[in-house]
Amino acid sequence: MGPILITEQGVRKVQRRTVALLGTAQVFGGIGTGATVSIGSILAVELSGSSAWAGAVATVMTLGAALAALPLAALADRRGRRIGQVAGLSAALAGAVLMVLAVVSGLFVLLVLGAAGIGVGSAASLQARFAAVDLADPEHRGLALSTVVWAVTIGAVTGPNLIQPGTVVGQALGLPPVAGPFVISGAGLLLAAALLFVGLRPDPLLLARELAAQQARTGLQDAQAVEQAPSPRLAGRPGIGPAGQGAHDGGTLARGLRAIRGSRTALLAVAAVVGAHAVMVGVMSMTPLHLQELVEGPGASHAGHTASGDVLVIIGFTISLHIAGMFALSPVMGWLTDKAGRAQTIMIGFTLLIAAVAVAGFGQASTAAVAVGLVLLGLGWSAATVSGSTLLAESVAQESRVAVQGVSDMLMGAAGAVGGAVSGLVLSWTGYLGLNLLGGAVGAAVLAAAFMTVMAGRRQSAAA
Repeated sequence: MGPILITEQGVRKVQRRTVALLGTAQVFGGIGTGATVSIGSILAVELSGSSAWAGAVATVMTLGAALAALPLAALADRRGRRIGQVAGLSAALAGAVLMVLAVVSGLFVLLVLGAAGIGVGSAASLQARFAAVDLADPEHRGLALSTVVWAVTIGAVTGPNLIQPGTVVGQALGLPPVAGPFVISGAGLLLAAALLFVGLRPDPLLLARELAAQQARTGLQDAQAVEQAPSPRLAGRPGIGPAGQGAHDGGTLARGLRAIRGSRTALLAVAAVVGAHAVMVGVMSMTPLHLQELVEGPGASHAGHTASGDVLVIIGFTISLHIAGMFALSPVMGWLTDKAGRAQTIMIGFTLLIAAVAVAGFGQASTAAVAVGLVLLGLGWSAATVSGSTLLAESVAQESRVAVQGVSDMLMGAAGAVGGAVSGLVLSWTGYLGLNLLGGAVGAAVLAAAFMTVMAGRRQSAAA
């Protein structure tokens, strides 16, 4: 990258455009994920001929996102955020095309491959939140990150609602009606990729590195210092650090893990993001089964019959409230992260998670209590994820930052997959209350770690 004008006004202008582009791309890209989640299980049963494969699409999407996190981070590290984002969205576009081909051909394997591609797109969507803070002012990092997270809500909500219009599109194109939603998804993914490929210039990560190099050359930054709690203006932007030192010292996984182990705040940030996701997925994934048994009686979820309409309404309403809690107020969580502090907001998030599992677990006999618990669960996840991700973006040296973010997303995806798998066993052994108590124990451990970090920071400030 050649010399770049690094005035404050110019950087702020690039930052505003970056957040707007990322948010817009999230809306269009999220449509693909929403449609796949909505009808993936139906297609899996139809094409495989067995209900045993009903969860295959969701499982492959989750694993695809987890496995793609590191390669996408490595690509962004080498080529910049723009190329990393476009690569992930292109994989999702290929996945949408495979979904259409699966419906047309009736081949289950194409459906699975398509789900994997959509999962790669989900990984890119997740990493977009870090691109939003590459150039953000310290006092606005949380809000910038949360704005991009919030944009996911629009696509996730829109996707399922395009199923009916999608069938019309499918018929108009001479395709099976159920292929139509994936045609719309593909169009959205293509538009998202095109927007970022054309518009995400200059690349926020590469510009941040250029700023670091220029500052180092002019003596504005000590090349030996690794700033753990950045402060004002350009010197405190994420991505500003000793440019180029050890940038490719080892693989992405090794560099990321090494950097995380070397920073107490990075350890806390990863623990917050991973712990919150594990608790959220574990409790959320088993709540529909619990609600079915609560309304229809013990053993209803194993009786081999489809849940009644009343139960489906209750489940749908509860999960919708939960998703609203996860995303709708994310800008508020970003504002709180900037105003109250990163670790403090992590503490708020895990306090909400503990309250959530207490309300849902001890109120397990009431559908209303379970719904309130799921809302609190979503809010706690939102606060912990936004604040943890923001803290992670500023806790390690610039040359390791993208690798650390990739490791964090990989662990987050793995935690979701393990949480979803283990929660079924825990539910069968200890019941819904036991599952929630286990989530509370995980939450309490991270809350204690955040508290100790805050206390250590206050002691250091007092000593100074």
